[in-house]
Amino acid sequence: MSLMSLLESYPSTPGVWDELRTETSVRTHYEIIEHMMGNFSSNELLQKEKQAAELFMNRGITFTVYFDNAGIERIFPFDIIPRIITSLEWQHLESGIKQRLKALNLFLKDIYSEQQILNDNIIPHALIASCPHYTREAHGIRVPYDIYVHIAGIDLIRGQDGTIYVLEDNLRTPSGVSYMMENRDVTKRIFPDLFASAHVKTVTNYPLILHNILASLSPQPSRDNTVVLLTPGPFNSAYYEHTFLARQMGIELVEARDLVIDNHKVFMKTTAGLHQVDVIYRRVDDEFLDPLVFKPDSVLGVPGLMSAFRKGNVAIVNAVGNGVADDKAIYAYVPAMIKYYLNEDQILPNVPTYHMQDMGEREFVFNNMQKMVVKQTNQSGGYGMLMGNKASDEEVEKMKMAVAQNPRNYIGQPIIQLSTVPCFIDGRLEPRRVDLRPYALCGPSGIEIVPGGLTRVALKEGSLVVNSSQGGGSKDTWVIE
Repeated sequence: MSLMSLLESYPSTPGVWDELRTETSVRTHYEIIEHMMGNFSSNELLQKEKQAAELFMNRGITFTVYFDNAGIERIFPFDIIPRIITSLEWQHLESGIKQRLKALNLFLKDIYSEQQILNDNIIPHALIASCPHYTREAHGIRVPYDIYVHIAGIDLIRGQDGTIYVLEDNLRTPSGVSYMMENRDVTKRIFPDLFASAHVKTVTNYPLILHNILASLSPQPSRDNTVVLLTPGPFNSAYYEHTFLARQMGIELVEARDLVIDNHKVFMKTTAGLHQVDVIYRRVDDEFLDPLVFKPDSVLGVPGLMSAFRKGNVAIVNAVGNGVADDKAIYAYVPAMIKYYLNEDQILPNVPTYHMQDMGEREFVFNNMQKMVVKQTNQSGGYGMLMGNKASDEEVEKMKMAVAQNPRNYIGQPIIQLSTVPCFIDGRLEPRRVDLRPYALCGPSGIEIVPGGLTRVALKEGSLVVNSSQGGGSKDTWVIE
């Protein structure tokens, strides 16, 4: 069976925006799949799928799934059919992401200094005061160029009418960029003739852009600077990515035991003695970063690191304290931030969000639980949430009780029927739900976004949960002319 035959038998999902086709025809930008891959039989595509799996296996491209009793280390699931995005739509996404990050950086600068947005009653004081990731220890610290968010992974979803929404901002230690790059490389290898004719925009310059930004943040620009990547170690779920990025950028991968603080400066231990560190790209969460300031029993952090950061002797990427802008209750106020700081209307809308502290909004969510997803405000990775249309009566009542006990800790959102894209599953083309995580890099010269990002796929039929930590997969994302 050829791909053309597979396309003809491709099922539709009522009430869902399918990115491959309308009710009557294949969308214009997906015709490239017909033209370029139409001669492959399903057996040949199965061989391509097997080749991709072997490439991922040989490279050790893995992700940790903690709930899987069969073994937590998995080869990263990959679908061979690329997702297609037009340049015109990408320009729209890029403009919206840049606008959002400008406002969020201004918010973080404000919230750790003058707090004008609170004084002007745009955001309630109590919402910030009750945020577990508002880091009082970061108040008053000046960061280079007033940039707090250097690396962001903005999660985008498309609703049933085709509207693209921002689902999450991911401003602390966003992961997945290595899978974006590996997906591209594997796709090139299994379809070597496609890229020249498709005019796919490149994502391979991401490490170079990131390294240039990291180097530009050095407190000592007059001398050769040293940039390191601080990892929690090999037991972290994203350790593969840490090693990948350090290797791609040509910088040292270090753990806390490799660093020491002396006279409020950071030094790396080497065989030639101590060597001063200027910039730390950290993949360690705030609460583990410095046991003298945060968790005293943390072995993942460096004692005294916050003092060096406060003195301006080292740049930390992303900045300490960004979690306050990642809080799902604060997320609802990002459109207001854009208006307040930039005097602009949002380009990319938020998903409508209901605060459970508001009795009216809570009652609305409870009365419509079958159409709602309830999320913990400071969880990620698909954890701590309840999908009302999939939950039992017992699970719904348990969630209602949890919300009543701590309403600040929860929000409600309508269930968005994520768009579908074609995936090659068991020798057939099947629609599966997806989101998109573009990666934005903010430096002194502006914001750069590599054209593409990580498309995450809910591999289970009918599932809306795309998170890799929940067993989801991914596919290559093509931005084409």
